[in-house]
Amino acid sequence: MSVLSELKIGESGVLVALDLPESVQNHLMHMGFVPDAHVTALRRAPAGDPTVYGVDGMEIALRVETAQSIRLREARAKDPQKTAVAEAAQ
Repeated sequence: MSVLSELKIGESGVLVALDLPESVQNHLMHMGFVPDAHVTALRRAPAGDPTVYGVDGMEIALRVETAQSIRLREARAKDPQKTAVAEAAQ
């Protein structure tokens, strides 16, 4: 498990928990930062902070202090065999 601030540009993870005050949690959850959401680090400001993350079709800039409090797990690659079976069923 890691935290959002550790993602390199182009890397993704799946949101596990927001270790933030409730008011901040609620604000982020309304923008798509909910458990099991797929989050990708898109780009950083020239000075390195904030970082823009993609979640649920939106781009959201977060400062490192906030991103350090968002726990992630590794995004699992799709199982090619399951994908092939699902596509064949369509």
